[in-house]
Amino acid sequence: MKKRCGWCGSDPLYVAYHDDEWGVPVHDDRLLFEFLVLEGAQAGLSWLTILKKRENYRKAFQGFACELIAGYTERDIAQLLNDPGIVRNRLKIEAAIKNAKAVLKIQEEYGSLDVFLWRYVEGQPIHNAWKVLGEVPAQTQLSGQMSKDLKKRGCNFVGSTICYAFMQAVGMVNDHTTDCFRYAEIADLPR
Repeated sequence: MKKRCGWCGSDPLYVAYHDDEWGVPVHDDRLLFEFLVLEGAQAGLSWLTILKKRENYRKAFQGFACELIAGYTERDIAQLLNDPGIVRNRLKIEAAIKNAKAVLKIQEEYGSLDVFLWRYVEGQPIHNAWKVLGEVPAQTQLSGQMSKDLKKRGCNFVGSTICYAFMQAVGMVNDHTTDCFRYAEIADLPR
């Protein structure tokens, strides 16, 4: 039996996410934006709730295409508020639209969202060495700086804790505990 991080549990969707995605470096702008939106949607909810709605989010938000989402109108917001497949919270939906607009400006300035975000870790994942789940921080100085910078650019639902969860998800930090089978595998992945 493979040893996994203590947060993983036994739900097959959660296990697959832990084993295949969490902590794997992401450099695709669309997927980075997807994680940014989903981490914000998760605020106050469990990540498993969001994972179960992920495919619905992909449909509702047109594959997380920033250029399309940035143009959403009040009519689009009303439709999303009636979509039971996503978290129907007006502030979170409006944040996704604001964040899409901000990402377009970031891409214009930096060339890509990837370049903008990965500069916080100098283009290389940080490999922590937490022995137990209780050692893993909820936020760090880096996630605080990312949060501050994203808010300054007009983003919402990007607090320091959300940014750190994002950094973990997209592999900017390897926070698998050292006894988890994925810890060494993630550390060996190409950057």
